[in-house]
Parts: sequence; structure tokens; C-alpha cells
Amino acid sequence: MADQITVGTRVSWATSQGRTRGRVVERKTADFQFDGQKFTASRDEPAFIVESEKTNARAAHKGSALRALTS
Repeated sequence: MADQITVGTRVSWATSQGRTRGRVVERKTADFQFDGQKFTASRDEPAFIVESEKTNARAAHKGSALRALTS
């Protein structure tokens, strides 16, 4: 699934308040820090920075946590 997700892809992901939607703003293929947390990423298992449509807040997620949306 992560192969289908690129910068600009509209996605959804789970939050404590339910599913939310947004867009991928960055694809990470090496380990990185975001918002004080360490994340693991590789070419085979990239991570993504996403921006919420509702709040414009950004978050980092593994590709497996994201669902690509068709519209």
C-alpha cells in the first residue's frame, strides 16, 4: 500500500477521536525525528508526514497506518 502513497496523496488514518483525513506532505525513507519522537523508516517501509484537512496539524505515520482515498 505504501507504494501507492506519494506526496500529495489524499489519505485517512486513525486517531483517538476516530478516522481523519488529510494529505501526504512528505515521504521519509530514513530514520528521522518529528515532534520530539524518533521514527524508523526505510525505502522498503517508508513513513509519511501528513497534514490534517480539519486542523492543518501535521503528524508522522507508517505507511501501514494510512489508507489512500480515491477522491
